[in-house]
Amino acid sequence: MADRILEVKDLRTRFHIAEGTVYAVNGISFHLEDGETIAIVGESGCGKSVTMLSILRLLPIPPAEITSGQALYLGRDLFRLSEREMEQIRGKEIAMVFQDPMTSLNPVLTIGRQIGETLRVHLGLDKEAIHQRAIGLLDQVGIPDPAHRLNDYPHQFSGGQRQRAMIAMALACLPSILIADEPTTALDVTIQAQIVELIQRLKEQLSMAVIWITHDLGVVAEMAERVLVMYAGFIVEEARVDELYEDPRHPYTMALLAALPRIDRRRDKHLRSIPGAPPNLLVAPKGCPFAPRCELAFDRCWDEMPPLFQLGPDRRAACWVDVTTGKPF
Repeated sequence: MADRILEVKDLRTRFHIAEGTVYAVNGISFHLEDGETIAIVGESGCGKSVTMLSILRLLPIPPAEITSGQALYLGRDLFRLSEREMEQIRGKEIAMVFQDPMTSLNPVLTIGRQIGETLRVHLGLDKEAIHQRAIGLLDQVGIPDPAHRLNDYPHQFSGGQRQRAMIAMALACLPSILIADEPTTALDVTIQAQIVELIQRLKEQLSMAVIWITHDLGVVAEMAERVLVMYAGFIVEEARVDELYEDPRHPYTMALLAALPRIDRRRDKHLRSIPGAPPNLLVAPKGCPFAPRCELAFDRCWDEMPPLFQLGPDRRAACWVDVTTGKPF
């Protein structure tokens, strides 16, 4: 059995804003094994990115507040470390590739300068060593003529190349965990496939664990071993990727899969949409957050949030209904 490299327990994150309190993450727990790839899926605003930013302590406090939970990295609770200790972990041991490289990269600094800063701070390399390492990193992520591209600025790179440069920065210190926050958003389909293939290849080469955040279930099928489905700040289902596609156990997961385009879908069978809208996160959660949009909901669903029932090894679902029969447990 692989070693457990990260374990998150009962994480709750709030945002205190003028309109009230945003209940962004509501008591989620999950783990990551060494060398494993997990995917966290769900629609925009469900808490995927906030969960990872909470773990890395990158949220501005205030307005953000982590009200409870633990994030155990190799047994150390990241929430109890000093900021100086966290600075040694961020980028060096746990790295993150953000969704939009154009806003993550500094537009007035060259790519070489930005990669070099990571190497200088975490590894203490001298100028020549940084230069050679930076060339090797850009070459590793597939950017042509890396020695010359080091002196270019982010606007001189295409969208796919900027994302590759971000991946190079994230991998500079050979992290144990790579968090990829929707890294293929806004890229065309061909470039998306290249980025997915690149991260898969680098994962194998560097033997690192990967947390892939996405709303695209098609990407999940290609690269993840386990999937966490999030809705309104809750984990509503967890399963191995093959089990999730073959036998979803939560109505929201079933609805997501029904809305996924498939080659084998009959031409006269339309894609299904999910009726209604996500809940208002300014309202304290009560009952199952998916109940207003769920065809199987009954009285208990409105009043009581179901726990994640253990349905098998690495198999959990938060639903009061047996979706295979449509009847309450």
